[in-house]
Amino acid sequence: MKIIALDVGEKRIGVARADSATRIAVPVGYVGVDGSEWQEIIKIARLNNTNFFVLGLPRSNEGKETAQSMYVRQFAKKLSEKIPGIRVRFQDESLTSVIAEERLRARKKHYERGEIDAEAASIILQDFLEGLRAEQAFNDTLTDVRPKPSDGSRVARVATGVKTAVSEAKDSATNITKKEADRVKLNAKKAKHKMKTATKWITGIVIMVILALAATGIALFIRDQRYKEYGEYFARQEAQINENSVFSFHISPGETIFDIKKKLVALGYTEEEVEDAFSANYDFDFLKERPAGATLEGYLYGETYEFYKDSSVKDIIKKYLSGMGEIIISNNLEEKYTDRGLSLHEGITLASVVQKEAKAPDQPTVAQVFLTRLDNGIMLGSDVTVSYALDVVDPDRSEYVDNQAALTLDSCYNTRLYAGLPCGPISNPGLSALLAVAEPSDSSYLYFLTGDDGMMYYSYTEEEHVQNIYEHCQTLCDVSL
Repeated sequence: MKIIALDVGEKRIGVARADSATRIAVPVGYVGVDGSEWQEIIKIARLNNTNFFVLGLPRSNEGKETAQSMYVRQFAKKLSEKIPGIRVRFQDESLTSVIAEERLRARKKHYERGEIDAEAASIILQDFLEGLRAEQAFNDTLTDVRPKPSDGSRVARVATGVKTAVSEAKDSATNITKKEADRVKLNAKKAKHKMKTATKWITGIVIMVILALAATGIALFIRDQRYKEYGEYFARQEAQINENSVFSFHISPGETIFDIKKKLVALGYTEEEVEDAFSANYDFDFLKERPAGATLEGYLYGETYEFYKDSSVKDIIKKYLSGMGEIIISNNLEEKYTDRGLSLHEGITLASVVQKEAKAPDQPTVAQVFLTRLDNGIMLGSDVTVSYALDVVDPDRSEYVDNQAALTLDSCYNTRLYAGLPCGPISNPGLSALLAVAEPSDSSYLYFLTGDDGMMYYSYTEEEHVQNIYEHCQTLCDVSL
């Protein structure tokens, strides 16, 4: 049976898995918290054919639950609603992210935040598995030392006999003859002997229980000692598991093809293989309406998939394109975009901008702002499109060194310079952004901004927008593109 562990955070959820037979936890990636996490976790459960989840439950240094603990418990409750019949177990944890980062630092120079979360999930799962081992060892030991029913009855009978004999001796001592007194003394000796025998039995049982508890303590001590060297041990076990099997690859909503190419090269694929795969043609109907020369940007749906070690980059791309096709069909996106006056490609393009501009809860309203501006012939004026235009022509920002210069960049992606949508997607949008364009909020704002406090501020007029900048965006609105 497969077991899935989750290190639940407010931005990412680390994922690890283990088989109940081998009991070795392996990190498999992470899921972004953007509204689509439930669907992704459901897919992970289906992929591993399991409904058994272990969730890390944070505790303070004093061992008390925290606000984050409550967040995890609420997450577990909602997860139970999403996956009927799910089995959820909590594993107490603290500082797992710190330990996870130390292990990654010992194994590799460069790693992403998501890898820390996945490593933390594997620590949580390994703790859970080690706890099962210790519990099993304790139960097995108790089974070995537990007295047989006949032994227990014998102890009870002996103890009862001792009490009876002593009582009789006291009652008759003053009224018997010397001969009888001698007999009573003899009986008292026998009773004393029986008491010693009973005491030996009881003492033996107590000693064996103590030994059982000591065995459990030793097992836990050994576990702790193993964790001190676990980084190296884990890397070796992980290499053995993955040597002839599979690996996981994750694309987060909002990542660009530039990000994805770097991750593939980091996995060991050559730059030539990666570039060749991204420039190849793929036979998917939803790709056919793209403008000539369009890239795969926007069409690699954010998800975690597993691949065989000998998979090519093209195999990986096909898997993510298939995932996008399923999302388009299952959510009827093409028809919904048509109702908004957009083609499928235009809807995905706008969703990619919404993905970069706002978090899931605000995406429907941000989509409404952009759709309203398009309907009224107002330029989108999105800074994130300018950033993408820079990534295409000047990724190091060596030529366009400040925002004033960047805003003048002559690019079809620059919506601060050209009206309408950018000439293509600027990221790979997640489900929440795709649905936000299909089903925007029922409002009529024309402006929005993200304040220094992380909150979204909307307005109807340019004057209100300028006031919002003055009141809420003194720092973030001046960040380099």
